[in-house]
Amino acid sequence: MNYLAVCLNKILEVVVTILVAALVFVVLWGVLSRFVINVPSRWTEELATQILAWISMLGAAVVFRRHEHLGVDYFFNKWDPQARRINEIIIQLAILVFASGVMIWGGGCLAWATWNSGQITPALGFRSGLVYLCVPLSGLCIAVFAIDEIGKIITKPGEEW
Repeated sequence: MNYLAVCLNKILEVVVTILVAALVFVVLWGVLSRFVINVPSRWTEELATQILAWISMLGAAVVFRRHEHLGVDYFFNKWDPQARRINEIIIQLAILVFASGVMIWGGGCLAWATWNSGQITPALGFRSGLVYLCVPLSGLCIAVFAIDEIGKIITKPGEEW
């Protein structure tokens, strides 16, 4: 599982980096077309919004994998090693349940419903469900990372806690 998580993380990092570069280009083009050329592009605001949604959701998975998410560990670090290990497993299981239930299932149902509704975006003509697809995809990545983290916690020797 560790190899899968490492590869998935590398892919996510590359995708998020490309999306950030694309967002910069789209916003820059929107500003230039509006204020320099005086012919505003209709599609830039819509595409920037959709790219930002994808960056936010996929970036959340990258941050989760790197352990750079918000956490208050002042009290956690004062616990004995066995209590920290048990607490960390419980936290990862809670994250796994949330990612599976809310993000994968709920986000998947939302993406499926909006995709099948036939709604399209006004400027780009994309199906509206495309922007919501980032939620279950991010949830799947977070679930894989949580399972990998549980495996690391279980196999880590006790003296490392």
